[in-house]
Amino acid sequence: MKRWFAKLTIGLYLSMSFIGIAAHAMNFGTASHPAMYYFVWDMFCGWAAHEIRYHVVAEGESGAYYDVSQGPWSTFKPYGDLSRAQYDILGNGLHKIALHSLKNTDHEPILRIIVAEEVWPKKFNLPESLWNMRFDEPKDPKSYFWVRTTLDGDGTILSHRPNYLSYLYTKTVANNPRLQADTQRGKPFFAVSPIHRTAASGGGNSTYMGTETAWSSPSTN
Repeated sequence: MKRWFAKLTIGLYLSMSFIGIAAHAMNFGTASHPAMYYFVWDMFCGWAAHEIRYHVVAEGESGAYYDVSQGPWSTFKPYGDLSRAQYDILGNGLHKIALHSLKNTDHEPILRIIVAEEVWPKKFNLPESLWNMRFDEPKDPKSYFWVRTTLDGDGTILSHRPNYLSYLYTKTVANNPRLQADTQRGKPFFAVSPIHRTAASGGGNSTYMGTETAWSSPSTN
């Protein structure tokens, strides 16, 4: 009985691992269920060197701007002092939060909804005592603002571009002649996702074009 149980456990583990690998390779159902988190390859994808905060604002006909990143009744903070919107690191659901807030509040007609990123190096999160121990220069934090998505009042996407970290990656490749030459000599990856295939081929107006001229530069405070 113990041997059969061990074989069953091993079989289930290998089967689920194969399903996870196949789903990730085909980009199919990787976010269909929270359990898929345990079977896709990006479980431990590392940490970025930049901190990101999302700002979701709606522009009315009068030119006034409204913060629609919060719920219409109260601010939901799952952990710590960050609101629910800050946990959507990919920004896939921010427009739904904005439309939900607009649907349940009284306001003037809305012309557009803007999803913007505020980005700054994580080293500026250090308290003054640790900063002075680690760095010689004075602490002078700066944030970069990057418009991710623009929608009309009904939620239809007017423009969209990847996040600021993707922009930095593109600049790194575009400003390195050796890397540029390498991209002409071989194919560094096989794009199985339709979105990635479009980006790799240079098609589309709002996709990742792979050159530093594809996007405008971010603004800074």
